[in-house]
Amino acid sequence: MATCRSSSPSSSRLSGPEKIPSTSIRVLRTVESVRRWRRPHLFDHRSVGLVPTMGALHEGHISLIRAAARENHLVVVSVYVNPAQFGVAEDLASYPVTWDADTAILAKLDRELADDGANLGRISAVFAPTTAEIYPAGFPGQEVDSKGSFVTITPVGEVLEGASRPTFFRGVATVCMKLFNIVQPERVYFGQKDVQQTVVIRSMVRDFMLPTEVVVGPTTRAADGLALSSRNVYLGERRRAVATVLHKALGAAEAAYLEQGATDREMILGAAQKVATDMLNKQMTLAPEKRVRFEVDYISLADPTTMEELSVVDPASGGILSGAVRMLPVEAPQEGEDLGHSGGPAVRLIDNIILPPK
Repeated sequence: MATCRSSSPSSSRLSGPEKIPSTSIRVLRTVESVRRWRRPHLFDHRSVGLVPTMGALHEGHISLIRAAARENHLVVVSVYVNPAQFGVAEDLASYPVTWDADTAILAKLDRELADDGANLGRISAVFAPTTAEIYPAGFPGQEVDSKGSFVTITPVGEVLEGASRPTFFRGVATVCMKLFNIVQPERVYFGQKDVQQTVVIRSMVRDFMLPTEVVVGPTTRAADGLALSSRNVYLGERRRAVATVLHKALGAAEAAYLEQGATDREMILGAAQKVATDMLNKQMTLAPEKRVRFEVDYISLADPTTMEELSVVDPASGGILSGAVRMLPVEAPQEGEDLGHSGGPAVRLIDNIILPPK
C-alpha cells in the first residue's frame, strides 16, 4: 500500500486508462475507477483475488500473488501506505516507497504467470489510491483518541502487537474494510508472518459477514530463516546478521513442544527466552563498533483463534508462538558501513511459528 502520484482525470480521459508499461495491467487510482472495472466482471461471474500491500514488494508478496492467480480469474494488488496503522512516533515518513521497482516486479511476474498453465488468472489491476481517496472525510489522525470512522476488532486487536501499538489494528481493520468494499473480492490474501493481523481480519470478515474468503499463505523466509518484510531494508549489514534472533528463539520453543513434549508455558517460552538472552549477552561483550543491540518486546504463547495467552498448550488445538524484537540503531557506525535504508532507524521485527495439534 504505497503512496504514489495520481493522474489527473483530464489526462486519463485523453490518454486512455493508465497501465503498467508493456503489460495489460491497469493502474486504478480512484474508487470509481475500481468500481467501473469491477462491475462487468461481477456480471460475468469472474472471480477476483485481492492482495493488499504497502508496496516495497518482496518474495512474500509474490507468493501471495501467485496463489491468487491460481485460484481466481483476476488478481488485484493494492499498493497503499496506510497512515492510520502507524503510530505518531513510528516510521511513516521513512517507509520505503518504491513504485517503479514494484511495477517492474509486477510486470515480470505477470509475464511468468502467462507462461504457467497452472494458473486460472493473471494480474489484472493495481489499485494505488491517495490518502484523500481512501479517507474522503479527511484523514482522522494517528492518535489513540482520534475522531473518525474506524473499524475496531477487540479483544484480539488489543493484545501483543495491539498492546505495543494501540492504533495499529484499528488502522489495519479500517483500511481493509475499505479495500474489501471497494474491490469486492471473492478472496483476499495475507501472509502468515503477520499472524495476529490474519486473526483480526478473519474476525472482521466473520463478525461483519463480509462475502469474502481470507486465504493465509505461509511465511516466506530468507535462507537463514529471517521472515521477509518490507522493513528489512532498514537493517543494514551489521544488524541483518543478528536479526534472525527472534526466529531462532521461536524455533527453540517449537522444539521444546515438538521434540521434548513440553506443553507447559514456562518450559516452552523459557527455551525461547534463553536463546534471546544468550544472543544479547554475547553481543554486549563486543566493542560498540561491532555489536548489535536489540530489545525483546514480547514472546507469546497464545490460543490460535483468540490470541489470548496460554498457560498450557492443549494438544488437540495447538497454539501460536509469536514475538517482536526492536533492533536498535547501530552504535559507533564505521566509515562506509551499510546502515540500511533511511540511515538505519530502530526496526521492529515480528515473527511466529504455529504449534500444530498433536
